[in-house]
Amino acid sequence: MGIAMAEKLTFRYDRTGDILYIDKCRPYAEQESEDLGDDVVARLNPTSSEVENLEILFFSKRLLSANVLELPIIAHLKLAS
Repeated sequence: MGIAMAEKLTFRYDRTGDILYIDKCRPYAEQESEDLGDDVVARLNPTSSEVENLEILFFSKRLLSANVLELPIIAHLKLAS
């Protein structure tokens, strides 16, 4: 497929839909979607099942009501060069 993975995470916010997008790469049609519960959707690489994008629905309402956002994923973060 040849989808290049980005080195950095990109955060985009859709005010109209109240959705926060967290992207490792640009979304593409072949990705599989999985509902992680609690209004969080993961978009997965169809070959490796690696999480490439997250969609957090009702983001501002969630943040205003709890002041904390926890995601049901494990992250391995490092500085991008």
